Amino acid sequence: MDDKIISKNKKYWEDHADLWFGTTALPKYGVKFVTEDDLHFFADVEGKKVLEICCGSGHSLKFLADRGAKELWGLDLSQKQIDNARQYLNTNGYDANLICAPMEADSDIPEGYFDYVYSIYGIGWTTDLPGILKKAASYLKKNGTFIFSWGHPLHYCVAKSYETGEDVADDGELVFAHSYFDESYITMPVHDSSVSFANRKISTYVNALYDAGFIIEKMVEQTDGKTLADTEDDSPKALKARMLPLSVLFKCRKL
Repeated sequence: MDDKIISKNKKYWEDHADLWFGTTALPKYGVKFVTEDDLHFFADVEGKKVLEICCGSGHSLKFLADRGAKELWGLDLSQKQIDNARQYLNTNGYDANLICAPMEADSDIPEGYFDYVYSIYGIGWTTDLPGILKKAASYLKKNGTFIFSWGHPLHYCVAKSYETGEDVADDGELVFAHSYFDESYITMPVHDSSVSFANRKISTYVNALYDAGFIIEKMVEQTDGKTLADTEDDSPKALKARMLPLSVLFKCRKL
């Protein structure tokens, strides 16, 4: 666990949580990406116990509660995010067990308890991927489901300026600005601050999932149909999404 990186990212989320309220939450799995309405990964969530790692403002937990999830748990390193989630869920008539702690740390989350553990654009923040995947497996019942999305590694490699945080596209072409094989930490400017995370290869996720005791049932890297069809949208992000996936999504089962 890299305390320096975790502390830096925690400060960002404490200061900027309100700016992200309700964004990148179910039914969305990512930007310009297929959604839960397309995939139905949570089709049988009614009556189930669910844990969200990096629960943010609580919108994904509400989405599952509206579909009959029996018990809601959420984990986030930011107390501001936890406070926002608790208020949002309570306002909508739901209670949840919310824990403020880094995902890498030991906490009071019960083991062998949950039917679903999931994370929407959260797992990639971890400084210890093998460790957090093993923790996710430990929280699940046998044959429980683990679902997570994150930015596709190509998204962070191709036509990306880390000095400005802007996508770069020139004359309809994209260029590599960062090596796919370089898994060192990237520092990206966001708002008046910056965040840091490792850009891990797909094989790194696949192998770590296997080592944690998961089998992968589905891996999705599909831009949504609307973006693919709207060729008149010539914004850099739309152009990029029509040429490569911006996000990646895994659905796994604990053996």
